[in-house]
Amino acid sequence: MRTDRGAWADVKEDDWNDWRWQQRNRINGLAILESVIKVTEPERQAIRQCKSWFRMAITPYYALLMDPDDPSCPIRRQAVPHLDECMTYPGMAQDPLAEDVHSPVEGIVHRYPDRVLLYVSHNCPVYCRHCTRKRKVGDPSSTPAGQRLDAALCYIEQNQEIHDVLISGGDPLTLSNQVLGRLLERLGRIPHLDLIRIGTRNPVTLPQRIDEELCAVLRTCRPLYLHTHFNHPKECTPEAGKALNMLADAGCVLGNQMVLLKGINTEPAVVVEMNRWLLRHRCRPYYILHCDAAPGVAHFRTTLDDGRRVIKALRGHVSGLAVPQYVVDLSGGGGKVPVVPDYLIAEGPGEVVFRNYQGRAHGLTQPQ
Repeated sequence: MRTDRGAWADVKEDDWNDWRWQQRNRINGLAILESVIKVTEPERQAIRQCKSWFRMAITPYYALLMDPDDPSCPIRRQAVPHLDECMTYPGMAQDPLAEDVHSPVEGIVHRYPDRVLLYVSHNCPVYCRHCTRKRKVGDPSSTPAGQRLDAALCYIEQNQEIHDVLISGGDPLTLSNQVLGRLLERLGRIPHLDLIRIGTRNPVTLPQRIDEELCAVLRTCRPLYLHTHFNHPKECTPEAGKALNMLADAGCVLGNQMVLLKGINTEPAVVVEMNRWLLRHRCRPYYILHCDAAPGVAHFRTTLDDGRRVIKALRGHVSGLAVPQYVVDLSGGGGKVPVVPDYLIAEGPGEVVFRNYQGRAHGLTQPQ
């Protein structure tokens, strides 16, 4: 992060560390952005062209992680619109995972037999340019509230085959502590739920949100799993580390879901550095997600070989705890499938031969 606060040099420390101030003062137009970075002409054009269908929003905290002179900065590419977002490509879909098809009631996505996604907020501190829910994020009408939210919760209460709820959005931590607390309390009373999960990028883009008041709310819910979304070591700041430690101290089981993004994290050394940092802050690298075929992600798309290469470079060279599962979330609502490097060389009735992480062959005797 830059040592100076640039356009926010005169902001008081208490305001800067107030997540509500950060949320209220997000960058959403060219004028403020130009006071933080040297905006290129293609970026300027992209901001104008993209605002009608997926607008820009960047917290001051996250904005100061951007390199002001380098358009290829991994933070800048995730936050500032790019002209390639206007490109179409084969397989692109507004709803690539068919979530709307698998929505029995508003706010619920029920793709797997034993778990559901509960959509509770359209808002995010930063609108990530690789977002898979552009059709909903940023649109206030997409968020169920009042009777519509009650109907979603009743659906969970009445379906005893549901054992796992993922609270998602947008970002659920944009809810107030009071609203979030009531939601967790109601879910916590459902006897057939084994676990409750929250998906949030706040530790990355708005770590100020993780304060004692929030942690007091989270402590009331057991067991609570929290999945966050670090994509690059530049996001691994002292502020982010403090947020993860506070969440772990509050009893949350932490996991990270990295999205594989071209030009940002397809190099194994980048992932190794980030995953080691995550483990030091009690956050388990959980998934590497292949980028969904959503609108505006043409320039982020990678091949499966890119992901396999990352996993192959991790396996055996870092702790197994630092090796996430590389998965593709299948189009049409097919669900997640793992993609792994092929270590099997030969298989016979008496022996199976594998290639290990060093490239050496090792045999395994088969039972007769």
